[in-house]
Amino acid sequence: MSLPPVIAIDGPTASGKGTVASMVAKKLGFHYLDSGALYRLVALASEKQGIDVKNGPQLGLLVPKLLISFKNGQIFLDGEDVSDAIRAEEIGLRASALAVHPEVRAALVGLQRSFRQSPGLVADGRDMASIIFPGAILKVFLTATASARAERRYKQLIAKGISVKLENLLQDLHERDARDSSRGAAPLLVADGAKVLETSDLPIDQAVKAVLDWYQSEVV
Repeated sequence: MSLPPVIAIDGPTASGKGTVASMVAKKLGFHYLDSGALYRLVALASEKQGIDVKNGPQLGLLVPKLLISFKNGQIFLDGEDVSDAIRAEEIGLRASALAVHPEVRAALVGLQRSFRQSPGLVADGRDMASIIFPGAILKVFLTATASARAERRYKQLIAKGISVKLENLLQDLHERDARDSSRGAAPLLVADGAKVLETSDLPIDQAVKAVLDWYQSEVV
């Protein structure tokens, strides 16, 4: 019995992978995995419990104790709706910092793979194609210039009423990119066989169409 198909979409922060992945999943009627949300959940829970972000072993032990659920587009941690809380900029920075620990990544592998259910899955993150779903039917790497990504993030935060400086966001992106690409555990990279999609000047609907066209060419 064959496993349900997986479309794995990787890329750096604010490359548009979450928006593209969720829209592709909706078009195909597939399940959607935002793996970054899982790391943000660990970041939020560890912050609440006062666990040092540098303590890999303790962070890894925390993961199996978390009660995580996704319902109607909302994210719950131990029964509490934390959909907005995990999107805070400081939680994103904390998530990037704790994601370098092999203990954390190993603890989340099984949870991420459990999202592979019929009729299929679209998963986005940093290591979906390289580590979590190396046998994905389609692997995509979304990328964009740092300035384009910072601009997107700036507009998102301003729209939410959050005051930020564009130059600070750009610096944060450079730091996250360096950390994600250089870490020893599952670094951000273009997986073997992945199709690269540059989204700096590409409208979302065209990016979605490109991924859908690639998928259709794989299943015919």
